[in-house]
Amino acid sequence: MAWPRVGCSEVCSAETMSKVCFASASRGLLAALWLVPALAWGAPAADAVQLEALTSTELRERIAAGATTILVPLGGTEQNGPHMVLGKHNVRARVFAELIARELGNALVAPVMAYVPEGSVEPPAAHMRYAGTISIPEPAFEAVLEGAARSFRRHGFREVVFLGDHGGYQKSEERVAARLNREWAAGGTPCRVHALGEYYRASQQGHAELLAARGFKADEIGTHAGLADTALALAADEALVRPQWLGRASTPAERPGVSGDPQRATVALGRIGVERIVATSVSAIRERTRTR
Repeated sequence: MAWPRVGCSEVCSAETMSKVCFASASRGLLAALWLVPALAWGAPAADAVQLEALTSTELRERIAAGATTILVPLGGTEQNGPHMVLGKHNVRARVFAELIARELGNALVAPVMAYVPEGSVEPPAAHMRYAGTISIPEPAFEAVLEGAARSFRRHGFREVVFLGDHGGYQKSEERVAARLNREWAAGGTPCRVHALGEYYRASQQGHAELLAARGFKADEIGTHAGLADTALALAADEALVRPQWLGRASTPAERPGVSGDPQRATVALGRIGVERIVATSVSAIRERTRTR
């Protein structure tokens, strides 16, 4: 996998990149794409994979040249305990989608969807019990997914790939993909929608297995904002995590809304998860599209 080298002071391969170099690379990538928009917008069109960074004419030319796969990163705005920012999913989804797109070579990345179902608002349920979480109804979310997919089909994309970084809307992705694929197959439309469950499973079970193989226990790995989740965020951008929570013990009462323990999370532990996510997703997308 070709890791981004923005911000690295030396050439680093996927196998030999050090913790420091990887952190620098991921932070540099985020700065280029998110924190300093002028740099991303001013980048040569030939190098850009973010749809937002292209003009309409440039996009049309890229599609005509074979970039007919569009990755749709799905995030979410939710509580992540006292140590991790509300936009964790949005940043991760964008960064990981870019890595996947660059590895595929024929893909572009759509804008991140940050408004997703997070539980009942009245009465508040799930993450809505914590300040900052934004939740929308499932029908509204699915309507946005469907509208986006129809737009991409109209512009000439042949493969629309949903990359869901959050577990709560996986079924919505599947329903929209199934509905549109039935409709388009019946009408002879050469476009398909893929709810890429492999992406999410790699970020959850896949990463957890890698951590367990290194001796970490399930109650530390966790399922939300614990070791695994926090390490992935660090690998995307260290600024997503408040450093004072790392390297020190805390009780469950001190970290409400957290499943697991983020104390020992590091960039290096996140990196192994990112590598699994990217490799698994690229393989799954190529397998699903190889007969096209």
